[in-house]
Amino acid sequence: MVSDLQRRSAPIYWTDFLLSCSAGWALAFYWFNAPLGQPLAWLALLGSAIAFFRAGTFIHEIIHFRNGELAWFARAWNLFMGIPLLMPWILYRNHVEHHSVRYFGTPEDGEYLPLASAPPIETVKYILQTPALPVLTLLRFGVGAPISWFHQGLREWLLTAASAGVINPYYRKRFAKSDERHLLIVEILCLAWLVLLGVLLAQGVITWVHLGRAYMLLGVALGLNWVRNLAAHKYGNYGERMTLAEQFNDSINITGQTWLTMLLFPVGLRYHALHHLLPGLPYHNMGKAHKRLTARLPADCPYHATNQPSYFAAVAQLWRGARNTRKDESAVDIWRSRIARS
Repeated sequence: MVSDLQRRSAPIYWTDFLLSCSAGWALAFYWFNAPLGQPLAWLALLGSAIAFFRAGTFIHEIIHFRNGELAWFARAWNLFMGIPLLMPWILYRNHVEHHSVRYFGTPEDGEYLPLASAPPIETVKYILQTPALPVLTLLRFGVGAPISWFHQGLREWLLTAASAGVINPYYRKRFAKSDERHLLIVEILCLAWLVLLGVLLAQGVITWVHLGRAYMLLGVALGLNWVRNLAAHKYGNYGERMTLAEQFNDSINITGQTWLTMLLFPVGLRYHALHHLLPGLPYHNMGKAHKRLTARLPADCPYHATNQPSYFAAVAQLWRGARNTRKDESAVDIWRSRIARS
């Protein structure tokens, strides 16, 4: 039904990314220099965060590229997004585990947290982590990385506990040795970028006010993705391995055509169930593939059951599950105990 939609269009990738990235940096420049009392400054902050969020989500596409596919696109992404925002794409290599029946929905899955099978406080704690994300990123690349180059114990800890893009705080897996050289290169580049910012700060070219605004901008951009994740899955698994069918049924498509859906789910992220069904499908063909499957699959096909009309409908489903879970039934507590024993 969708075999003709598997080919990626390099012009679409480049155009979309460069326009999003350019808009993000242009609006960021305005945000950094406009008076805070000016309403346009806050609109620039929001617009820049949304543009960076869209440009940043191409990291997900990059991970699904075949070896050598659009290699210069991945390099450009690191140049304009990965290094300046301290999020090089190599840290997201763990995403491939999220599609594995061995890891999906278990404590070994960095992109899954059983919030629907844990009391609501766990969801609240998840959301409250958002302001800390830029600070943790800065500490990882500005302090942890350079010290770890000369301290093997710290290096091993960093490679195991702080070298993956995750929402699951209990995820622990050593970074692949085959990619360590790549990681070291981007760590050096990130540190060089931070040193440059330090020099500019010392010379008065930029000020602490600029850095404070940069923190706010990164917090909003990362926060958009953080809350978006709440509607990617049903998040009800207690940690057992799941079949491919169960993995698919746990995933969600957001079908509503609202402005919020457009902003919160860029670059195909709204079709997350479809993505788990066809991981290699390029983002620019997902809408067309979804329409075909919806029209041609029988009414009792499980595909239709993955659809939610809006972000709020998906989050409400998660919240209902959380409210119906007693403290002594918390899946998060089960995960903690499993990690402690391992």
